[in-house]
Amino acid sequence: MSEDIYREMILDHYRNPRNKGKIEEPDIRINDSNPLCGDEISIDLKVEDEIIKDIKFDGRGCAISQASASMLTEMVSNKPLTTIKEITKDDILENIGLTNLGPARIKCALLSLKVLKLGMVKYYVDKDPSSADEMKDQSKVF
Repeated sequence: MSEDIYREMILDHYRNPRNKGKIEEPDIRINDSNPLCGDEISIDLKVEDEIIKDIKFDGRGCAISQASASMLTEMVSNKPLTTIKEITKDDILENIGLTNLGPARIKCALLSLKVLKLGMVKYYVDKDPSSADEMKDQSKVF
């Protein structure tokens, strides 16, 4: 695909975000920010039988951070929670079509993945502390 198509996809997800909002009584709620640029992302998940049944994000920031969060929610919805640990930096950059970002913009693009992986680890820490270290080790963001 051409870069123009990817730019249009980013703008579409930024202007019309998918799964934006909050879940009442989520199983997982986690947030983080990028202090360098001010981007903020909060992700709520509802998990049933280890499957992500509902996912919402909220936040503010640049088009890349918000579009990336929107696209990521579509990637993992109705998938096993452990799918999150397999998503890589390259998966996110390819999904948004911007594999040649500079270091500051990469942090924008990956903020939602970082938040989602932290949420998954927190879920397993709360549920089964003994398996949390292994899950954390397998869930490298970068």
